[in-house]
Amino acid sequence: MALPSLSPTNNFSSPSSYSVSPFSSKFPTFHRQLNSYCTRNLLLLRECTSSSSFLFRGGKNNSVHGYCHFYVPRERKTMTVAAASLGGLLGGIFKGGADTGESTRQQYSATVALINSLESELMSLSDSQLRDRTTLLRQRARQAPQSLDSILPEAFAIVREASRRVLGLRPFDVQLIGGMVLHKGEIAEMRTGEGKTLVAILPAYLNALSGKGVHVVTVNDYLARRDCEWVGQVARFLGLTVGLIQQNMTKTILPWKSVDELVLRGFNYCVIDEVDSILIDEARTPLIISGPAEKPSEQYYKAAKIAAAFERDIHYTVDEKQKNVLLTEQGYADAEEILERCQLYYTCQRGSHSGRVSGRVMQGRRWSDGLHQAVEAKESLPIQNETVTLASISYQNFFLQFPKLCGMTGTAATESSEFESIYKLKVTIVPTNKPMIRKDDSDVVFRATTGKWQAVVVEISRMNKTGRPVLVGTTSVEQSDTLSKPLREAGIPHEVLNAKPENVEREAEIVAQSGRLGAVTIATNMAGRGTDIILGGNAEFMARLKLRELLMPSIVKPAEGVFVSVKKSPPKKTWKVSESLFPCSLSQENSLVVEEAVHLAVSSWGRRSLAELEAEERLSYACEKGPAQDEVIAKLRHSFLQIAKEYKTYTEEERKKVVAAGGLHVIGTERHESRRIDNQLRGRSGRQGDPGSSRFFLSLEDNIFRIFGGDRIQGMMRAFRVEDLPIESKMLTKALDEAQRKVENYFFDIRKQLFEYDEVLNSQRDRVYTERRRALQSEDLQSLLIEYSELTMDDILEANIGSDAPKENWDFEKLIAKLQQYCYLLNDLTPDLLASQCATYEDLRIYLRVCGRKAYLQKRDIVEKEAPGLMKEAERFLILSNIDRLWKEHLQALKFVQQAVGLRGYAQRDPLIEYKLEGYNLFIEMMAQIRRNVIYSIYQFKPVMVNKDQGKTSSSKIKDKDNGSVTPPPPSSSSSSSSASSVSV
Repeated sequence: MALPSLSPTNNFSSPSSYSVSPFSSKFPTFHRQLNSYCTRNLLLLRECTSSSSFLFRGGKNNSVHGYCHFYVPRERKTMTVAAASLGGLLGGIFKGGADTGESTRQQYSATVALINSLESELMSLSDSQLRDRTTLLRQRARQAPQSLDSILPEAFAIVREASRRVLGLRPFDVQLIGGMVLHKGEIAEMRTGEGKTLVAILPAYLNALSGKGVHVVTVNDYLARRDCEWVGQVARFLGLTVGLIQQNMTKTILPWKSVDELVLRGFNYCVIDEVDSILIDEARTPLIISGPAEKPSEQYYKAAKIAAAFERDIHYTVDEKQKNVLLTEQGYADAEEILERCQLYYTCQRGSHSGRVSGRVMQGRRWSDGLHQAVEAKESLPIQNETVTLASISYQNFFLQFPKLCGMTGTAATESSEFESIYKLKVTIVPTNKPMIRKDDSDVVFRATTGKWQAVVVEISRMNKTGRPVLVGTTSVEQSDTLSKPLREAGIPHEVLNAKPENVEREAEIVAQSGRLGAVTIATNMAGRGTDIILGGNAEFMARLKLRELLMPSIVKPAEGVFVSVKKSPPKKTWKVSESLFPCSLSQENSLVVEEAVHLAVSSWGRRSLAELEAEERLSYACEKGPAQDEVIAKLRHSFLQIAKEYKTYTEEERKKVVAAGGLHVIGTERHESRRIDNQLRGRSGRQGDPGSSRFFLSLEDNIFRIFGGDRIQGMMRAFRVEDLPIESKMLTKALDEAQRKVENYFFDIRKQLFEYDEVLNSQRDRVYTERRRALQSEDLQSLLIEYSELTMDDILEANIGSDAPKENWDFEKLIAKLQQYCYLLNDLTPDLLASQCATYEDLRIYLRVCGRKAYLQKRDIVEKEAPGLMKEAERFLILSNIDRLWKEHLQALKFVQQAVGLRGYAQRDPLIEYKLEGYNLFIEMMAQIRRNVIYSIYQFKPVMVNKDQGKTSSSKIKDKDNGSVTPPPPSSSSSSSSASSVSV
């Protein structure tokens, strides 16, 4: 095959400032830019005639979609033509295994064509007829649950049409492909701005037709609420119900009141948005349900004073890699002297809080092991009670509970091996709707942080002068404040988005407008922010803010305890938005439209009559695009659309200017612990084919290089003396990449270890929860209690006689004493009776089992005669309470074992195997203890009738005759004759 001739490649744009070349300066080098649409075609390689480089070409008609130059010695004038798929060999070599998704497009092209063929038919249906299709599909799905694949084309076509009518958005073909990937139970890697939120509704609708429910999980409350309000319209339009879970929901909102109620149905299908953030970044943080523990707080105030007086490297050392603080011998001695205690054998273990990754304050989350109380004491805050773990599960095992799991993200390929090994999830790259043309410039490296920050300010100033919006990513709140100061001094207007309360409330506002002309935004950890940066600004979001600003003061009632005069509006909080946010002032016509809508809302709902949350919900509904039956909502929606239309005229014009200037420029100020998070920051630029660029400014003093860099980087720091000039070195680039890989491997090992240890607990957790669910769901627990009584008899017999003891050594008196301690109904047992009835150990075991069963049934009859129906209630309570209490104690015991087994590595014993053995033995004992405690409580239970004058009416008001509490009594009460804290055999 003849190769087409290639013209000399001398028309590339020159590199921008701070360009770092990884190759020899004697040869021309250029930036890499590989297009994402070349996978289907063969790459044609040929030696260029006028430069010492290779040019990789591909695409239809051999048009140049991208370029990549590499150094070739001049001596070589000929070469063998090679060809390979970009998603295969060359993709693995040059792009780290990258794939443009063209193979995915081919795989699903037939199904996409089938969905498209249904479009004209569905467009002719009325709204009610379209909703009726849901009923028909639901019937087909429930008659044959395995047939979801067969109804997929029609279901996706229905969702597409509903989305067009309700949201005004028609999902692209690539979004249909993304939905099919999710339905298969895989991870769909979709670039930023490709519409992942709209993709989720496609498989969610299809799998909800089975009637088993679907969970869509996001990284924070804001995104969950946004998705429920936005794409939830499509599901509601089609006749499905949509729920929302928020972390600040109270018990009155949530559907359960007691632990004795089962309200969570089985897991079915889960779609995770930003799946890498949840399953990888958060995987080091276990999910814990905790309760208060009564422990004094004075010790924390004393410890805070000691910590303030101690000096680093004298009284304690800091391991930054392990995030550990260890007391020295001098520190131990001084602490013991101050506290007047000796043998104080504890240290403070710092854990990584998830807020490092998300950049948010995680409400409701607290560090364990007293660490949170120590921080509260250090910051002179009120110290809350310590907590005790009631239930715990790792993120890995929690999501593995779902039979069908899938997720979406823009950056999954780099972690595909972890997804495959732990979650058994395949990563599939979905093609982009438009080619990605963002330019990722080479990193700029400085010796010291001072030079880095100076260069960042220069870069921001240079971009700001051209009108390009700039997004600066930092890794901490301190860094964002450090950068904000010189920008203020330079007179560069900017917004700061970090975990500070004053910034958190404006998060969506700040991110959504980061693409406006000349905007500068400093953001701490952009992972999972969830709001697209639209070039020129988001007209609809600005319209909502304007309507909110005008409506809320008139309908929200004043905060409790705040005096507000008749002439004054209630506190506006964040309702008032800076006028600089809006592209123009509202026209007189639209101002009147809004004024009329607000007046109608006030007259219908009442002035200052709504709670803030309810008012926000009504506003959100008003800012949707679907049909509205309510007159007030319809009027507000009309005003919202009019404002958005007016703003869009200006934002579209501004968008053209931003695109002409070069689009959004992203600046990274430090490498993250994973290349994936770096790519997430870069991915904020270049959405939907927009132009853009990115560059990272680094310093050898950055934490990631200082802690994980090793001797090589330390040696470079000593070699380079100039702080404000960039360093260009192939060896340096390799060392920095190696340091980042070390961090990735380090945290992967942590997640893997957590998973392996939690796997031990997971099998035990499943067994315990199965037993608990059995107690909750069973109409009659008699068979379970009979099983408990028989096994308890076996335990008592084994503990007091032993299966290997000869008959002449059997101590019947000891055995009978223990049996009668458990059950007063066994008082007729005598040594002679047992000796005459039982010739062998097996005979004795069977005989005692029968005695235990008869005693239980007799006890049940006694209670039922006194209070019909009470025994069933008492049995359920006693089983649940003992399972909960002993499981809680078991978790604490396993926690101590996990901490202790690490030391056994010094004895050449595998800590994980030791943990499995210890954990298994503890679990067997716990399950036996649950049985013994429950059956002991049943045998000892003695209810008495409540005086009707003291009770309300019924005869089921039973009181325990010993402690007088309402039955069933608390199992932990030492004075109760109807419960057992811990019963030995």
